[in-house]
Amino acid sequence: MQLRYDIMDKPRGLRLFSLALQQMLAILAATIAVPMIVGHGLTPAAAMFGAGIGTIVYIIMTKRRSPMFLGSNFSFLGSMSAAFAGGVSMQLGMLGLILGAAAAGLVYVILALIVKKFGVGWIDKLMPPVVIGPTVSCIGLCLAGNAVSKLRTGNVVTVTGQGESIALASEYLTILCGLITLAVTIICSVYGKKTLKLIPFLIGILAGYAAALILTLIGTGIGTDSMMIADLSVFKNTMFPDGQVSLATFVSVPDFVFISAAESFGELTPAYILTILTAYIPVAFVGFAEHIADHKNLSSIINKDLLNDPGLDRTLLGDGLGSIAGAFFGGCPNTTYGESIACVALTGNASTITSFTASVGCMLMSFVTPFVAFINSIPSCVMGGLCVALYGFIAVSGLKMIQHTDLDDNRNIFVVSVILIAGIGELSISFGAVTVTEIAAALILGILTNLIVRRKKD
Repeated sequence: MQLRYDIMDKPRGLRLFSLALQQMLAILAATIAVPMIVGHGLTPAAAMFGAGIGTIVYIIMTKRRSPMFLGSNFSFLGSMSAAFAGGVSMQLGMLGLILGAAAAGLVYVILALIVKKFGVGWIDKLMPPVVIGPTVSCIGLCLAGNAVSKLRTGNVVTVTGQGESIALASEYLTILCGLITLAVTIICSVYGKKTLKLIPFLIGILAGYAAALILTLIGTGIGTDSMMIADLSVFKNTMFPDGQVSLATFVSVPDFVFISAAESFGELTPAYILTILTAYIPVAFVGFAEHIADHKNLSSIINKDLLNDPGLDRTLLGDGLGSIAGAFFGGCPNTTYGESIACVALTGNASTITSFTASVGCMLMSFVTPFVAFINSIPSCVMGGLCVALYGFIAVSGLKMIQHTDLDDNRNIFVVSVILIAGIGELSISFGAVTVTEIAAALILGILTNLIVRRKKD
């Protein structure tokens, strides 16, 4: 396509600011969704900072030759939850997030070295689309229950003196707000103009939040708890923690993960480390396949082969090291974003200085307290409506990888069947305190099945 700004071009002034803001808005909704879904003390503000620093690392490693933005990786949602499973303390779980991201990032580094030495032919043999596709689908489908659960959840409070959490909002109203989020997201994506098509998730969140806010205000006015979907006390607790206006009302430091993680080194055990490794490393291979697909897609848009210049080894290094940096601050491993690619395609702007400016903007906004308070006040049901679309997108993207696979061939049917049933059926294997997650088990079984059936020649 004809680019308005090429990779090394430098938009200036207000034009640079507007292009960077558009890039930031495009990735923001999905980036902040991951910490809100996982919970356990993770915050959108820290994830924003992590996405910004991760993107800067990527830009440096690729020598400013790839206009990509990194954001929170949805593929690792199950892995991140596993870090807190089994009664693990929040502090140790935070350390687990950093260790897991480091392990996954190290996989990228090793793959980068192998690719540089031997090329990519061996990758296609070990993990062809018939293996990677259904594994990606399992990631989305296994999270379907989480999306529906959030869709049913509104304002949750703790009963004073009893330590019991109860849901105040009516389930019917929470589902309504979640479906409004979903409907607006769909309408913007399908029928919207260029700008709306670029940020449908963000518009959907705002629409669902507005519906929840209206119902909450009405419920407050008439004294009906079942209509109080949004927890507006978040603004008071976040912006006025001491009950009065102070510097923290406007500016505050995000809850960086490494601060909590530093308190729990003494709690580490070999079994816990192995559990983290088995939860993260297999998913890194799934992300590797998505990495290649994203860069091939972007290459076709900017008319430059990114797998040759700067090279797949450099993009992998940037993605892996950027992911480690992002998790160190925000807890969320990073990945290349389709929304970022869409920005390039729709605006004709491939300037990497725009991506750099957007990453700096993400880092700065993470310190703005009113913005952080707004993000934290978004009801779970609104995020549930968003998750219906997001998880569905993950599942469908996996199916797209096998759309040209011959499913009349029993060899392919067996591979896809084993992966889907193992993943969706939540086959996990425990060895003492070590657990191989359902996604890891599905991928491993898929690779083994594919190696078995491929012994038969055509």
